[in-house]
Amino acid sequence: MAADRSELRLSDAERQEALDALSEHVRTGRLELTEFDERSVQVSGAKFRKDLKPLFADLPEPRPSVLEHRPRQESGMSRVNPPAATPVQPWRQRLASAAVPVAAVLAIALFFVTRAGFFVFLIPAAAALLAGLIVNRR
Repeated sequence: MAADRSELRLSDAERQEALDALSEHVRTGRLELTEFDERSVQVSGAKFRKDLKPLFADLPEPRPSVLEHRPRQESGMSRVNPPAATPVQPWRQRLASAAVPVAAVLAIALFFVTRAGFFVFLIPAAAALLAGLIVNRR
């Protein structure tokens, strides 16, 4: 026999979510500060999910997620959404993301080999600018 979801105990995160929802109702003018104080004391002292129901009965969204009724799945197997496929970067973005680190390594090598001074460190900046132009070109 399945337990009633409203009989489950609240976590600290769920209480905080309820307090955040009440704060939003104060910001929108649905609750006065005195009502917010009274309800927030009750939220802080709530032990079970059912203790939150009367506090949000006269309020529209937002509500804490623990008050949302979720139908139970009959199969016993949870549905897991497959991970979203990562988009393939176009060749321009791949080129641009590789150009700046390569230019930085090249600048460091030139600095020590040629003793050209700090001007060689303009190479990565120029590479970054060019990479931005390449990526944003249409």
